[in-house]
Amino acid sequence: MRSDRRARAACLAALLAVVAAFGIVSSSAPQCPDRCQALAAGSASHFAPPAPPSPTAPARLLVTPGAGAEDVKPDARVLVAAVEGTVESVTMVNDADKEIPGVLTPDGKTWKPTLQLGFGRTYTMTIAGRGPGGMPTLQTSSFRTVDPGEQASVYLDTVGYAPIEEGGTYGVGMVVVANFDHAVDRAAAERHLRVRTDPPVTGGWYWIDDETAHWRPQKYYAPGTKVSVEADIYGDKLSDDLYGAEDAKVNFVIGDAHVSIADDTTKQVSVFDNGKLVRTMPTSMGMGGTETIGGNTLSFWTPPGVYTVIDKANPVIMDSSSFGLPVNSRLGYRETIPWATKISSDGIYLHQLNSTVWAQGNTNLSHGCLNLNSDNAQWFFSFSRPGDVVEVRNTGGPPLRLDQNGDWTLPWAEWVKGSALRH
Repeated sequence: MRSDRRARAACLAALLAVVAAFGIVSSSAPQCPDRCQALAAGSASHFAPPAPPSPTAPARLLVTPGAGAEDVKPDARVLVAAVEGTVESVTMVNDADKEIPGVLTPDGKTWKPTLQLGFGRTYTMTIAGRGPGGMPTLQTSSFRTVDPGEQASVYLDTVGYAPIEEGGTYGVGMVVVANFDHAVDRAAAERHLRVRTDPPVTGGWYWIDDETAHWRPQKYYAPGTKVSVEADIYGDKLSDDLYGAEDAKVNFVIGDAHVSIADDTTKQVSVFDNGKLVRTMPTSMGMGGTETIGGNTLSFWTPPGVYTVIDKANPVIMDSSSFGLPVNSRLGYRETIPWATKISSDGIYLHQLNSTVWAQGNTNLSHGCLNLNSDNAQWFFSFSRPGDVVEVRNTGGPPLRLDQNGDWTLPWAEWVKGSALRH
């Protein structure tokens, strides 16, 4: 009886040793010493050393793009990866025998080029590898990049078609404009346009035409917001046989919240800086009415709506013939105007005009601009930056149109319909 207990104890100790070594779990108790010995003997096979690699096995390499690939995008992934064995070296040349530099990882597992590839080129890679057992291998692989009929560039601008300044500071109503120099497929192009903000905001693209898309947030930015805009179009198909010529990228920051409200009820412009009223400026706005000249009907209202500052100049030569009103007509003019801050694409400014100081704050006399005295015009000129908001309220005439710099006048529900990817 005692010897049987000792046998069972020995069996259990052997089994526990195997369990500890290999994580084996058994729901049944050991039955006898012989079974424990068999289990222990079977486990010995786990300690057998792996078979050495074959000295004649070649390296197994994965080459991307595959050999003979055609119409490869020049920004597509190019990679040599060792599935078995290692990559020793890769020499890549184009059809002009120019070598393309690359980088090989320290473990010899992957290689990729470090130079951007071009359009319409044939690239050949000569790849030296070594198999798991040390067998040297050598292979070549070639592919050809797409050769487009035309290439399109894109420019990241303000609504005034001035380039957005890298690292620049803009107003809380800043609108980004992507200008293509060719007509594009809107959906294809929009897939490569990205706007990132910190903190994140909701925003979207609105296509004005096949060459122009505007981006704005749903609400005014918060001051201090960082904005990054990317047009990742290089090598990408933008329409039939039209490909992106190069990428574009710009970063900017949103400055203090400058919001001005021009109210025709009071004929005052109230200027707010981060919500605080900092100046009130009497103004004389559009006189109202229309006049038809040469079949074109001209409006002399200041359209109500939400504008943004486009740019500014001191001075500006203002000529009525620029919008179809001859200089020598009854209401025509040509004047040099100082301290002019532009807020519409068709020439509405906040500017100095001392000849109407008597009317500022009580009577509208202008062709559509907001007249100010010299002190106020100069102060507003210095205070303003592109993207600052100017809201015009309670004036007559038709409302501000999108093509007049009315991006913010369009309701958000309508704005999102302007995206080519809205579905």
